[in-house]
Amino acid sequence: MTKPVPPKVECERQHPVLVVANVPAAMDFYTTKLGFTKGFLWGEPEPTYAGVNLGQVQIFLQQGQPNPRGIEICFVVGNADELFEFQRASGVEVAEPPGDRAYGLRDYSVLDLHGNRLTFGHYIYTVGPGVVIERVDVPVRVEKRIAAVLRDLAEFKHMSLSSLLEETFLHTFEPLGDGVASPHTARDLRQIQELKRKHGINYDCHASYRFVERKT
Repeated sequence: MTKPVPPKVECERQHPVLVVANVPAAMDFYTTKLGFTKGFLWGEPEPTYAGVNLGQVQIFLQQGQPNPRGIEICFVVGNADELFEFQRASGVEVAEPPGDRAYGLRDYSVLDLHGNRLTFGHYIYTVGPGVVIERVDVPVRVEKRIAAVLRDLAEFKHMSLSSLLEETFLHTFEPLGDGVASPHTARDLRQIQELKRKHGINYDCHASYRFVERKT
């Protein structure tokens, strides 16, 4: 008998489904305690199905008899520590506190109302063997407002200014599609916009070609 050939499957998204005892109560917990947003609530007269969102990820909540043994859902977020502090302050049960893991994530785990284990983490790049380097002084002058943003951004990312610049250069050296790789997450980019406003950067990304130093 000829073995069937599986089709080429294109899956655009996946939605984990958690069985909960009370859908409205579960939705309230996810939106007020865990930081999710409401997606949809379905069922009349009592809702029996719902969707809650964390960024672009949506999970479904289905009415039934919870059986959480062995169930875990993992989310990669922009800042796990920030979300953890919110959830802890909201009284969520912590199963595993935040920590840097050998698999390249800083993550933690909590339990929902029915004992489902939810893990949230963000990528870290400090795992692996150290790379021995030699740093040298490079005589450069940087526009004052850009320098202020760089210093604040390095502090925000818990990096030295040297490491921030090296990370940025290494990413711009790496082709990606029609452009280059970015060292910044969505969270980083939001912070950069705040820092640009803070330090009054009101010129475009090509302005450096037109910079003229003020004579002193």
